[in-house]
Amino acid sequence: MTRNDPWFRVKAYGFGAGLPCRWQGWAVLAIYLVAIVMVAVFAGPYSVSHPIHYAVAIFIPTALVLLISWWKSDAPWRWRWGEAKDDGNR
Repeated sequence: MTRNDPWFRVKAYGFGAGLPCRWQGWAVLAIYLVAIVMVAVFAGPYSVSHPIHYAVAIFIPTALVLLISWWKSDAPWRWRWGEAKDDGNR
C-alpha cells in the first residue's frame, strides 16, 4: 500500500490525523484500544510499585499507533487552519 490508499485523513484544523477513513485504520485503533485496556487491567495493580514499567507499557502502543497513522495518512502532517476558500475576493 502507498499513500494513495490512506488509512487516516489529516485534520482540517490542528495537527496530525483524524479518524480513520478505511477499515485498516479502524483495525489499528481497535488493536490499540485492546492493548491499552490489557495494560490497564494486567499492569494497573503494579503501576504504583513500578511506574516506569507502566509508563513504557503505555508509551509503546501509543508510539506505534502514532507512527502508523503518520505513515498511512493522506497528506503530510502540519498545522492546518482549515481549507482556504478561493472565491476570487482578496
